[in-house]
Amino acid sequence: MKIFVAGATGAIGRPLIAQLLGLGHDVVALTRSPERARTLAEQGVEPAIADVFDADAVKAAITRAQPEVVIEQLTSLPKTYTGESMSAAAPVNTRIRREGGANVLAAAQAAGVRRYLRQSIAFWAVPGAGLADEETPLAFDASPAVAADAHIVTEIERRLLETPNLEGIALRYGFLYGRGTWFAADGDVAQQVRQQKFPIVGNGEGVWSWVHIEDAVIATIAAVDRGNPGIYLITDDQPLAVRQWLSAYAQWLNAPPPTQISVEDALLLSGADAVYYGTQMRGASNVKAKRELNFQPRPLEWIVNSAVAHAS
Repeated sequence: MKIFVAGATGAIGRPLIAQLLGLGHDVVALTRSPERARTLAEQGVEPAIADVFDADAVKAAITRAQPEVVIEQLTSLPKTYTGESMSAAAPVNTRIRREGGANVLAAAQAAGVRRYLRQSIAFWAVPGAGLADEETPLAFDASPAVAADAHIVTEIERRLLETPNLEGIALRYGFLYGRGTWFAADGDVAQQVRQQKFPIVGNGEGVWSWVHIEDAVIATIAAVDRGNPGIYLITDDQPLAVRQWLSAYAQWLNAPPPTQISVEDALLLSGADAVYYGTQMRGASNVKAKRELNFQPRPLEWIVNSAVAHAS
């Protein structure tokens, strides 16, 4: 199968391309960098050089490639995971998802692409009891950045799923961990935890849903072959409260235990979004992905055989 990947050099894009090639697919990857194009070619990928914000160039690249499937993994995230860095990166990241993604989608539709998969986000469901599923509304009334992102996710998913003559699939990934992520042992969050700069906020009841980067790739490839049009939550089997996963993560890193701060202090130091992540976030259910994609995610790396796994 011929597959066009936009966002081929990101944390998911790199292992995704390797897996697609290993399965015998013909892969065309979009890049604006001649240097990265050479690297892709050395891997056996056909590079397509175009700026994602140049609609005509993107259309020409996809028309020339004539893929059956397009996978969009476009993001522009900072190397550090802090409130300041995420806020600074937000305008560019929003533009690349909105404008860049719109250009890729329009080009795919014009070229007669059969199926289109795009990256989305699993952890912005409206707070409530139990795990959120694909039908749960998003948190439009949450803290400022969360609410803004919930609106953006809704906008770009609707744009995809309402595009005529295209099988659109939105893959809502949980928090990514593994090689090349913030939560890798050499990642930015790991460094913050070692320095006790990533505290538990309040009672630490915000529930996070995780997925290993390689499992995200496996689910994406499964969706290429047998996913049904619509939304899938791609997360592991054990969403955990911050007080659980963060304590186990520190132990796994051989770091000091995380500190704990009040909601009031968190509001002053880090803002309402930090409080939302720490105390209100809702976990996600992967039942649909397991049923329809035969998704079998691994346990969270730092929870396996830990006391937290048995206490949760």
